Amino acid sequence: MANKSLFSSAQTLLPRADTVNMEGARAYALPPKHALAQLAATGCFGGTFYAGAEAQLANLLSLAEQVEDNVFLAKLAVYSREKAFLKDMPAALLLVLSRRDRALFHQVFDRVVDNGRVLRTLFQMLRSGQFGRKSLSYSVQRAFQRWLNEASVSRLLAASIGHDPSLRDVLRLARPTPPDNARRALFGWLTDKPVDRWAPATADDLPDEVRALKAYREAATEAAQAAVLAESRFRWDLLADAAKGPLVWKAIARQMGPQALRMNLNTLRRHGVLDDAELVDHVAGRLADADEIRSSRQFPYQYLAAYLNAGDDVPQALKAALGEAAETACGNVPELAGPVVIGVDVSGSMQSPITGHRGAGSTTKVRCVDVAALFAAAILRRNPDSLIVPFDDRAHQAQVDPGDAILSLAARLAEYGGGGTDCSLPLAEANRAHRDRKFAGCVLVSDNQSWVGDGLYGSTAVMTAWQEFVKNQVRLHGREFTGPKLVCIDLQPYGSTQAPERSDILNVGGFSDAVFSVVVSFLGDGPARFVAEVESVVL
Repeated sequence: MANKSLFSSAQTLLPRADTVNMEGARAYALPPKHALAQLAATGCFGGTFYAGAEAQLANLLSLAEQVEDNVFLAKLAVYSREKAFLKDMPAALLLVLSRRDRALFHQVFDRVVDNGRVLRTLFQMLRSGQFGRKSLSYSVQRAFQRWLNEASVSRLLAASIGHDPSLRDVLRLARPTPPDNARRALFGWLTDKPVDRWAPATADDLPDEVRALKAYREAATEAAQAAVLAESRFRWDLLADAAKGPLVWKAIARQMGPQALRMNLNTLRRHGVLDDAELVDHVAGRLADADEIRSSRQFPYQYLAAYLNAGDDVPQALKAALGEAAETACGNVPELAGPVVIGVDVSGSMQSPITGHRGAGSTTKVRCVDVAALFAAAILRRNPDSLIVPFDDRAHQAQVDPGDAILSLAARLAEYGGGGTDCSLPLAEANRAHRDRKFAGCVLVSDNQSWVGDGLYGSTAVMTAWQEFVKNQVRLHGREFTGPKLVCIDLQPYGSTQAPERSDILNVGGFSDAVFSVVVSFLGDGPARFVAEVESVVL
């Protein structure tokens, strides 16, 4: 008789772990393309619980070296900016691409560098020498020059906000040749050159928008500044430093868009704007504008961030508007193929900031656990028969009402735990206490650094529990059932997973709503995969 332990069917279904994670526990290594995509969707070059910014950069360069497909690299840079909504990571990928394929670099440059903030980030990374030479190569210089010459006046003014590096630094090194006197005068003004050095341009060649901004900044009184703003519109952060009082700040608030208002409630409060009941109503209406939220596809995460950052003295009406906005934004989360088990990692490592530690004043208050809880709450809202299981080194019994306010539900879920990590617990809990419930699958939202508990035959505990879950769900659904699906949503850029990619398992990284387009297709038997989603980007 053959050795049953060696040749059992269970063993063949449970692949042996091939690496260890940051805790030294069993894990599965993501292939280089997938690992690079994971990093591009979650990495922010900030210190995470397990890895510092330097380690992320080294990992990026190492993985990029292993991925020889330059077209994929170009698509990933675009995906990281347009779908994952990151700023630093796509700029870094673009710099890697600049040394490997100049044509592709120029092809995607404007899609990655879609504002002045990313332009200055790219410039800063280049000057650091981390990507090779510190000076601008001819190809990179041409890209900078084209951007600076073709950008609208508004975009250049927006790019002038911020320093170290400043737009002045960029202009002085890129040295674009202005196509006309209007642009020559604008470059002269942006670099603080004396007017006599703008020749043949003069002050009369400055665009009207710049003249109005100069008039605002040089105005002697609040009333004079407010009069300028009654005739012209600018980004609020071009006006803030020179604003002379509450009257001006109220005019600024009326010009701000919903996203700027959402991100600057504390600033408006400090400058007396929110002492005006009429303006509070105006701001609340802009924040909760359903049409604006749906058209801009804002995910509830962004309203959670605003809610968590709002000071105690921000009027309750505005906090209520953020809650209302989050409810509307949940309409952007798709309905899944059926109820699912939702595992929410509430372990110690999930207490770290979602975008990493970035120094005093720059580190977000939003933690990984907050995002995981919000993902779970949003999925539950659209799929109310689902089961939520918060877990660390034990499964917590969560009393949740799918009809509860989305931000309140997310906050309550995030309060659990803080211990070790066993990502198999939601599946084990479903296998133990909910054996008679049908599920379309399981969604785990975690940083994937599970280390409590081992699986059978050298696998992970997640894979062992998943095998039992599959067996039970096939029993409940009958022969026509094609089997449940497991989705592992990873919020951090660590490069390993607890369940390897295969026909019934999906690994996807990120914390934007782009994640859900992959998840809903996968659970609905569609073809979507994380790497395939990146490869579907049209250049």
